[in-house]
Amino acid sequence: MATKPKIKQLLDESACSHNKTKKVACNAPKPGATTGGCAFEGAQIALFPYADAAHLVHGPMTCLGTSWETRTTGTSWQGRDLTQTGFTTDVSLNDVVFSGEEKLAKAIDYIIEYYSPEALFVYVTCVTALIGDDIDLICKRAAEKYDVPMIPVHAPGFVGSKNLGSRLGGEAVLAHLIGTKEPEESTPFDINLIGEYNVTGDMWQYTPLLKELGIRVLSTLSGDGRVAQIRTAHRAKLNVIVCAKSLISLTRKMEERYGIPSISLSFYGKRDTSKGILAIAEALDDAALVNRARTLVAREEQKLEEKLAPYVAFFKGKKAVLNTGGNKTWSIAAALQDLGIEVVATAVKKATEDDREKARQTLGEKGVLMMDPGAEQARLIDETGADLLLAGGRSLYTAIKKGIAFADVNQEKKKSYGGYDGLLNLAEDLKNAMQNPVFRNVARRAPWEK
Repeated sequence: MATKPKIKQLLDESACSHNKTKKVACNAPKPGATTGGCAFEGAQIALFPYADAAHLVHGPMTCLGTSWETRTTGTSWQGRDLTQTGFTTDVSLNDVVFSGEEKLAKAIDYIIEYYSPEALFVYVTCVTALIGDDIDLICKRAAEKYDVPMIPVHAPGFVGSKNLGSRLGGEAVLAHLIGTKEPEESTPFDINLIGEYNVTGDMWQYTPLLKELGIRVLSTLSGDGRVAQIRTAHRAKLNVIVCAKSLISLTRKMEERYGIPSISLSFYGKRDTSKGILAIAEALDDAALVNRARTLVAREEQKLEEKLAPYVAFFKGKKAVLNTGGNKTWSIAAALQDLGIEVVATAVKKATEDDREKARQTLGEKGVLMMDPGAEQARLIDETGADLLLAGGRSLYTAIKKGIAFADVNQEKKKSYGGYDGLLNLAEDLKNAMQNPVFRNVARRAPWEK
């Protein structure tokens, strides 16, 4: 049976509140939009953290080479971490002419024989989608042959953005993994973390607190995830969307099929971490659990405030411009506000309508929502007198040119900024950046220049 998802249905997602009034489909493809990351990359981002699964890219070598190892997604998997090995069929001109199906089948045989993964994700790329290779059939035959889940991921780059690709990755998991295995045991407080990729270990900042409350993470999509666990995800009591709103289609369909409600939240900053923990407890609808959560939140906030006091005093009166994407347009902004930093602008070009609405609420009416941050951020730094730019590595030059401090908060970051302790990490890094004289010195003219 073919498993290609219907792109139009994913674009017109009924669970997106803005779709009820907006006439344009959510994240509809636009010419040139994939220059900021294509659907194939988005699908890999959503699925790659499964370290016990092999990830086979059916396409040219460049598709794997340009997308591999772009994020530090932490895993506690004790076996061979297959995310450290890139697999590709390396489709050539001959394969385009005569089909790459035979090469794909041989690649699957090789991976199963030498790596023994718990599952195998096979990614369609632009080339193999255009030549019409039937990866559904190849995967079905291989699954029957080896009794190992084979998941075809139909997310060729040309269909749209990274956001859409993440949705397509979620569709593949829902079609081939979720509901295919029963958990050995269940608890009243089993949850799934959806859209948490554990970049630099973000989820490890708050999952110990959930465990302390008796809340069990049954499965994740896909940070520090296991194939066996995501197969049991249909038995969870609650889906918790962390960050990635792109997977709202998945949670809606899980609610329709399995009756699992969902909530969306963030674990960046003190306020949002506390709200998130309480929201999970309240959604699980247990009075004793809610009381324990309130006690835990009060304890952690008190500990945090004592440690944050010198940082808040240091950041008093400081202003920041934020250039990132997705939910971080508002969640990182909220974390900065917890540190006493005024966020004067945030980029919303790569954010959903819901995220833009939250960004507006977080920054207030005076805050600027940048739709073209590449052109706007330098001007806004001058106009607002910003002291700090938080963005991805490509914006470093802007900070150098303007002589203000810079911090990388995108996927290339090296430290976790999630949860209570992550806010301390962020505070320390920002303080170090603002005290570092290099940003002021490199912006000065050379002595021999007029």
